[in-house]
Amino acid sequence: MSRTLSYREALHDAHFQALSEDPRVFLVGEDVNCYGGTYAVSKGLADHFGADRVIDAPLSESGFVGAGIGAAMGGLRPIVEVMTVNFSLLALDQIVNAAATLRHMSGGQISVPLVIRMAMGAGRQLAAQHSHSLEGWYAHVPGLRVVAPATVADARGMLLTALADPDPVIIFEHVGLLALTDELPDDAGAVEIDHAAVRREGSDVSLITWGGNLPKALEAARQLEAAGISAEVLDLRTLRPLDDAAIVASVSKTHRAVVIDEMWKTGSFAAEVCTRIMEQAFFELDAPLRRVCSAEVPIPYARHMELAALPSVEQIVQAATEIARHE
Repeated sequence: MSRTLSYREALHDAHFQALSEDPRVFLVGEDVNCYGGTYAVSKGLADHFGADRVIDAPLSESGFVGAGIGAAMGGLRPIVEVMTVNFSLLALDQIVNAAATLRHMSGGQISVPLVIRMAMGAGRQLAAQHSHSLEGWYAHVPGLRVVAPATVADARGMLLTALADPDPVIIFEHVGLLALTDELPDDAGAVEIDHAAVRREGSDVSLITWGGNLPKALEAARQLEAAGISAEVLDLRTLRPLDDAAIVASVSKTHRAVVIDEMWKTGSFAAEVCTRIMEQAFFELDAPLRRVCSAEVPIPYARHMELAALPSVEQIVQAATEIARHE
């Protein structure tokens, strides 16, 4: 049997399952209890599990992320919800200098089995201070695992897998995916988070992306097919550690690649992906690599300007068409 769930509902179900099955799991964050979470992911959980396990935190990201680190060191399995990724900058010291380093600095004696969930991305008119895509910043840091679920199944299953990891895992949940729906089997559970996934097979060009840009890449592939170009869509899923083998396999098959990234082009994670292709698959390429990234501006509030600043299906189609016809 299966049922249709939204991305938001899948996240809710994963939390319910985790809290039900493991008494060490608790959720802490701003407005996760009484309000049910800014994006309604934790709605109703406090009624079932109580205020000791669904904990409203004060507006102090450094404080409650630090508390989560301490709880993880003490043997619990905290899920820390940071309302939006830009707020995580207030906890950067805790995440980068503490959570990511403690196993190394203790000579392997200390584990930090911490899950940090962050809403990220633009497209909902949240303006320049609440529309960041900073996953590449965190993927830069050894000691962290960074994942970006782009499907309903991954939204549900990645949380469960992350909770079993002995080291800190950051889950980036794109706000543009919350209403995405799909069918999941009733017994859906944890998913592996070590490998990228080919979401659509193709032979002429690889569209490489993750998170909120996956639906755009799939739509671009459909439009390219109508124009006689076969596009493969590769969902990276995990940004650290990156699945180099899957990237090289796709590029070796199509000999062309477009990397789609909502970060700004300067210093983007797309640049890292392109560099790895150049290092490991240069002689497989029949055309220059292309990147489709956000415009180099703070994300505007006005709807038409926001959409103009973000990667679009049209931009992906154009870039793929240009390199597919490159001689």
